[in-house]
Amino acid sequence: MRMTIESDPSYPAHWEADVVLRDGGTARIRPITTEDAGRLVSFYEQVSDESKYYRFFAPYPRLSDRDVHRFTHHDYVDRVGLAATVGEEFIGTVRYDRIGPDGRPASAPADEAEVAFLVQDAHQGRGVASALLEHIGAVARERGIRRFAAEVLPANTKMIKVFTDVGYQQKRSFEDGSVHLTLDLEPTAESLAVQRAREQRAEARSVQRLLAPGSVAVVGVSRSGAGVGAAALRNLRDSGFHGHLYAVNEAVTRDLLDGVRAYRTVGAIDAPVDLAVIAVPADRVPDAVAACGEHGVQGLVVLSAGYGDSGPAGLARQRELLRQVRSYGMRLIGPNAYGVINTAPEVELNASLTPAPMPVRGRTGLFTQSGAIGIALLSALLRRGEGLSSFVSAGNRADVSGNDILQYWYEDEATDVALLYLETLGNPRKFTRLARRTAAVKPVVVAKGGRHTPAGHVVPGTRLSEDTVSALLRQAGVIRVDTVTELVDVGLLLASQPLPAGPRIAILGNSESLGVLTYDACLTQGLRPLPPLDLTTAASPEDFRTALAAALASDDCDAVIVTAIPWVSEHALADDLADALREAVAEAPGKPVAVVHVELAELVQALSAARAPDAEAPDRPAAGSPWTPAAPAATATATADPDRIPSYPAAERAVKAVAEAVRYGQWRRALADAGQVPEYEDIDEAGAATQLTGLLADVDGGAVLTLNDWDARELLARYGIRVLPTLPAPSPDAAVRAAGILGYPVALKTTALHLRHRADLGGVRLDITSEAELRRSYEELTDALGKPAELQPVIQAMVPRGVDTVVRSVIDPAAGAVLSFGLAGVASELLGDTAHRLVPATDRDAAALIRSIRAAPLLFGWRGSDPVDTPALEEVLLRLSRLVDDHPEVIGVSLEPVVVAVEGTSVLSATVRVAHPPARGDLGPRTLPSY
Repeated sequence: MRMTIESDPSYPAHWEADVVLRDGGTARIRPITTEDAGRLVSFYEQVSDESKYYRFFAPYPRLSDRDVHRFTHHDYVDRVGLAATVGEEFIGTVRYDRIGPDGRPASAPADEAEVAFLVQDAHQGRGVASALLEHIGAVARERGIRRFAAEVLPANTKMIKVFTDVGYQQKRSFEDGSVHLTLDLEPTAESLAVQRAREQRAEARSVQRLLAPGSVAVVGVSRSGAGVGAAALRNLRDSGFHGHLYAVNEAVTRDLLDGVRAYRTVGAIDAPVDLAVIAVPADRVPDAVAACGEHGVQGLVVLSAGYGDSGPAGLARQRELLRQVRSYGMRLIGPNAYGVINTAPEVELNASLTPAPMPVRGRTGLFTQSGAIGIALLSALLRRGEGLSSFVSAGNRADVSGNDILQYWYEDEATDVALLYLETLGNPRKFTRLARRTAAVKPVVVAKGGRHTPAGHVVPGTRLSEDTVSALLRQAGVIRVDTVTELVDVGLLLASQPLPAGPRIAILGNSESLGVLTYDACLTQGLRPLPPLDLTTAASPEDFRTALAAALASDDCDAVIVTAIPWVSEHALADDLADALREAVAEAPGKPVAVVHVELAELVQALSAARAPDAEAPDRPAAGSPWTPAAPAATATATADPDRIPSYPAAERAVKAVAEAVRYGQWRRALADAGQVPEYEDIDEAGAATQLTGLLADVDGGAVLTLNDWDARELLARYGIRVLPTLPAPSPDAAVRAAGILGYPVALKTTALHLRHRADLGGVRLDITSEAELRRSYEELTDALGKPAELQPVIQAMVPRGVDTVVRSVIDPAAGAVLSFGLAGVASELLGDTAHRLVPATDRDAAALIRSIRAAPLLFGWRGSDPVDTPALEEVLLRLSRLVDDHPEVIGVSLEPVVVAVEGTSVLSATVRVAHPPARGDLGPRTLPSY
């Protein structure tokens, strides 16, 4: 059932949401409508007598017609009901009724509501009630309700726990034999932490179900053994998958296909199926999905193409596929996916198009959107001896995305390094939040592809520039690289070496020239290299061992780069050199080591310590014998050798990898003191809220209002940001009167849009000290640039000279509020010399923000000039951050210029844009993206 605004104009379609439940399954939450009477009655009939008693405090075997009418007819303001559904069936409901101080039904401005839940017994323990509470709470806040009241029987401990665990401020009392709970619905740090912890556990569990299924069915296996489905089946079989494996072909006439038990449909399989790999033409996928959903399959990998990758019609087909998959509570990888791999010895899953043997077990997780890039990365890692913990290639990424995989890797003990190739960041704010948390415990390396949303990826792109996205990723501790080669290079180092304690790099080797190249590359990357140690071309493996051991034992370096060229007379020393380097590392294992080699393929192989899997995949079964699961491995500790040393064919590549490790290590150390969002006693948050409500009273829902100068100054002043007043000067006489009010010296400026902030075009006259000079400047200005009506001149008092800067905040539809800083002027604009941070910014963020632009030395005494008041500038940044964080109505602020003097700052001009905030903000309930 899909209610629409057209069929019921009052229907709040934006309340519809898909959610991941505690066990990893999905459900849809939506408003209950008048068309749900039959579903409600059917749902109630499946609820146990005990649950009914807990809901109504008395035996209540069935709903009366009056009950059904009351529970399905809502005004979506004072009376609201939500249902959690799987397919078309209710699995849980929640409703609120607004009440007054006397507890009787009421309307606004009453701000309290009574809330009650009912969850089908078969679905209790899945987190249905917790998800419903998050969503009904968001609905209530949207409708002006600030508190929930609930009456719960003392024996109903599960429901009491739902309320007490949510993290809201609450009061409890015992009245008339029941527990009375009052919840303040204003989000708190605790409620947000609870919500995000639940989100992480649920989304991680949903991915875990995809990567560690107990049984897999491949739908679309040809009888001839050709095609994608047959290839996927072979790869699953030959990988040694430890679960049950089934082949599905609607025209099959025998019990086995390629040695695997075969069925005509998924529904004919007489056992549970956890994961289905679908490889049928796009027009037959809906039938396959329906069969999987009816059989209770938990997740799908859709290899089929012909969706968003094939134009608008395919995109519409993809959206319908996602709706169908979620209606059954399943999750989807794909469509147009390459597949998934899990090398855990108790699973050994290769549900991908990668032929056997599958990658060696390792400590690196890999996610890609592109199948072709996935093939290239798997090949590169295999060549260089690196194993994988898990691999996901999501194709068109209609459902499962990099965010879901990060949730899984965060708690996955088998993954030490996370590598991601992304073509878009559909939700940069959520991605940076998840990446920051993950990067705090393990490295996250990202190579980002296309700068525009590619065909097939229906995830909406962000309007942020690439530079801004990079800055936000760096703020989150993400290691951003430019190419897939760098992704592998950095991943190899991080997977096998400890983090460096600092930027001091020792360089040693048997080539002076290669050492100098490495030295120069270190300087380019901002490292602090020590003078290279030349061991000469006659150096033996023992000489390398001695020199490396000494460097690692020294307190003067934090990492070592070894350079090696072939010996002239002896080419068989690669193994000896690898052993020598390993011996030195074993003596002092606390520092990272990387090797730069020239034409030493044997050394690469020796250092990588590439190994075959610990156990061979089970032999292919004889024709006619059914496929059965392999026995679990004895242990789960098989990994690549811990003493392998990464090697690189160019100095620049090795140094780049080391430099990224250095910067990541610095970020990890700085994370211990993330800073604070300061409190300012002079901030008038309530006054600003009242002003914004008044300003937006007559503004349409989707419209944007640019405030006039007076309103902008008033709003900013409520947050301690004083904008220097300006007076209009439509004529020379008006300019003189304005100067008399403000006092000389003054500035004469144009405010026309095409001339604003363009001193280079002559639209600004400074340090005017007299009436005669003002009249002369006015005449010159209008003669050169146009009539006063076109130029819109203003008069402003002069301020102390300093460095002109620009402070901005903008709301990106995906990333949220972003704070930006740069110097004023065309040079900074031309070079893109602007830095960014997510809001809310901490004091450390503000300090780092002003120091991260290339022109920052101008603020700190460049070439003998006086340093300016950067603490005052940081305060302006922090106050603006507070304003846009406290009031989502403020969607854009530009302070230009902000003159930073030796003492204090002066804001000369401000532009403020406001709009009605979105119905659901960043603190809203957890939901899956809807495309």
